[in-house]
Amino acid sequence: MPQDAFTLRFVAKELSDALRGGKINKINQPEREELSLLIYTGTRTLKLVLNANASDCGAYFSAEERENPLTAPNFCMLLRKYIQNAEILAVEQVKFERILCFRLLCRSDFSACERLLYAEIMGKYSNLILTENGTILGAMKTTSLGEGCKRLLMPGAAYVLPAPQDKTDPCDEAALARLMESAPKGEDELSRFLFLHVAGIAPCTAEQIASSCGGHATAERVRRFLFSEETFPCVTERNGMPVDFLAQKAPGAIPFDTLSAAQEYFYRKKRGKKRTDAFRRRLESAVKAIQKKQEKRLSQILEKYRECADMEQTRIKGELITANLYALARGQRACELVDYYDPDGKTVKIALDESLTPSQNAQRYFKKYQKQKRTLAALEPQEKALRTELAYTESLLSAVRAAETDEDMRSLEEELLAAGYLKAQDERKKKGKKQETPGFRVFERDGFRILSGRNNLQNDRLVRAAAPDDVWLHAQKYHSSHVVIQTNGRAVPDEVLAYAAAVCARYSDGKQGTKIPVDYCPARFVRKPSGAKAGFVVYTDYKTVLADPLPEGEADPFSSATDGTLP
Repeated sequence: MPQDAFTLRFVAKELSDALRGGKINKINQPEREELSLLIYTGTRTLKLVLNANASDCGAYFSAEERENPLTAPNFCMLLRKYIQNAEILAVEQVKFERILCFRLLCRSDFSACERLLYAEIMGKYSNLILTENGTILGAMKTTSLGEGCKRLLMPGAAYVLPAPQDKTDPCDEAALARLMESAPKGEDELSRFLFLHVAGIAPCTAEQIASSCGGHATAERVRRFLFSEETFPCVTERNGMPVDFLAQKAPGAIPFDTLSAAQEYFYRKKRGKKRTDAFRRRLESAVKAIQKKQEKRLSQILEKYRECADMEQTRIKGELITANLYALARGQRACELVDYYDPDGKTVKIALDESLTPSQNAQRYFKKYQKQKRTLAALEPQEKALRTELAYTESLLSAVRAAETDEDMRSLEEELLAAGYLKAQDERKKKGKKQETPGFRVFERDGFRILSGRNNLQNDRLVRAAAPDDVWLHAQKYHSSHVVIQTNGRAVPDEVLAYAAAVCARYSDGKQGTKIPVDYCPARFVRKPSGAKAGFVVYTDYKTVLADPLPEGEADPFSSATDGTLP
């Protein structure tokens, strides 16, 4: 992220223009390292987010609602004490550093004073620090003398700026001119040189400077770029996910009116992905735990099968002992008898219990045989049921891995709770507005509506509600979502069929970059067997088409807040 001094210069100007004269009405701390200030500017109320997290540090406006803890953290309480109802005089950048300074006029019934809130946007060293007359009143992240830190950050200590980097300050024209005399040619070499030797710029900013100079930079060109008043806020994305937000134009980037809006979009999508990934890990962990138990149980069943593999030999030994009772006596540890089942008439050595009579030894083998026979009879239905359960669990695991949004995750959580894979108390019950049950994924192609189930329960509902002439699709020999093309009595063009097959391949456990075989047939040929697990069907009269999975950027383009029935 380019949270460098170059970008923060524009951020400071945007915030100062919007907040100057505003009054801080409310202070919250929704996360351990994130602060939100509600500021009334005289015409509107703005929510300012100050984040000191290593990966999400920034200062921007946001309209996103965040849940606040029931008990405010200490730093939040300190700010409420010292800057609640304060007037914002200005927002300034400290020198050419990654530090924003909020100048606040704080009034009480008997006095007025100016306090400074520093937002140090410096990656893992980010911090929020409140000072008065150069003395620290409090900080979000504090240090003490006992920690042996180079910079003391605790109430009562003097506020000093972070130690400067061993780089050239671009504000020093003479020093920058001397540095650029040894600058290399070529965009890649120049970009690396600028990042390593010029203070206050991130790698992406260095790349933009090198690109704007065509690989031939001078001190004047560098300063012209860094201190230009023109800004083109934008966000670059890859596969539908934000990569960077920038203050200057970039090819293929999404433009925004303000840098604050670009930051808000960038961090909101980034947090959304992080939240979805955490949701995915929780569900995947629950499914894997069940799968591990099932596989352990299956291995136990297979081990018992192996123990019963010599069942017929056990019976034969009992019969051979019975046929040779006259030749055997109590006290023998073993005997070697002719195997009359063997066409070559070979002998077989049989272990005996010397404390038993020959007849009792024969009965011992017959009892063992009957036990093995009963065990096999009991194992067969157990194995069949367990393999069915395991296949269902694998389909759940595939669906969890293919899920992309919170809606996908919530629908899968619903199924896991119904299947008993998650305990009821694990369900996240939040106060306030109840979340709607996510509906089908909805796509459209050439006037045809295409629906895809998010979980096995939805797959069942999709099949039940489909019209007989609708086209049903499923990946062949892969776990996948069920997909239905609503035909309304029309013939389905090849382009629509290919698109629906790509959707089906996208939400399967087939690998990206390979063609996935997808079966399709009219929905009237799809049937769910009685007692079958959710999502399991049988179908006939089908054809197969090879499909490339739909690219991620095209996935789920329409919202679908239905109740899980066909529209």
